[in-house]
Amino acid sequence: MIFRQLSELFEARLSGRYDRDEIAAICSLVVEQVSGKDRTALRTGMMAAVPGAELQEYERVLKELQEGLPLQYVLGEADFYGLKFKVSPAVLIPRPETEELVEWVLESAVSNSGLGILDVGTGSGCIAVTLARHLPVAAVKGLDISQEALSIARYNSTVNHVDIEFILADIRGYASRDKFDLIVSNPPYVKQEERADMEAHVLDHEPHLALFVADENPLEFYDAIADFALEHLRPGGMLFFEINAALGNEMVSLMEAKGFKNSLLRKDMQGKDRMLRCSL
Repeated sequence: MIFRQLSELFEARLSGRYDRDEIAAICSLVVEQVSGKDRTALRTGMMAAVPGAELQEYERVLKELQEGLPLQYVLGEADFYGLKFKVSPAVLIPRPETEELVEWVLESAVSNSGLGILDVGTGSGCIAVTLARHLPVAAVKGLDISQEALSIARYNSTVNHVDIEFILADIRGYASRDKFDLIVSNPPYVKQEERADMEAHVLDHEPHLALFVADENPLEFYDAIADFALEHLRPGGMLFFEINAALGNEMVSLMEAKGFKNSLLRKDMQGKDRMLRCSL
């Protein structure tokens, strides 16, 4: 089999699940990772034979994609804010709107020196690692309830050359003497009643522990994180959240009721209320 035929095989096997442009992009990404060749080399080598050792890997990838596994899990990695992150079904796949949250944090961090930062529900570590890369003098910590997620986050901190302290804990019962200048979180915020609106590949493969909250208490994690922040943010410290777009006003009311100031909602690239920032 030559690489041109491999491209045709991807289109034949995935045509019922993705459109033609998506298949071409997927094929390109997969072949780059498996072969180690860049796109220029692949374009000029379409008539070259696919090494036999690689064919088994392409077959595995195609089988998992046909079964609905997200591409990032199939490849075992995802891009986020210009960095590579290991991912597995133990952690959420990093999303563009979370990149926007990180951008807002970086815009708001008026000083790098001496900053104490806590990422609650760190998952793959994408937020904590990215902040540590761009604020190299800051002391960054990441907290998560999942040991498996923390193992992935530690790996990602190592390969991205940052020093982060990771904490295994549930923020709803976590006690600490630490003080922070910035606390950021993308906690579970999808209500159970919203399942019907979600894509199958998310429901079937991404960790429900990191996605869903009870319909009767959808702000449970924000409530707990805000209470923690009241005790552990330094004066003038800031709290950042990614939020459920349908609950923006409720989030502002919750933060103001707890005594936070300057509550500000920010829309994501889709025009939805997706982020909130407030301060002490």
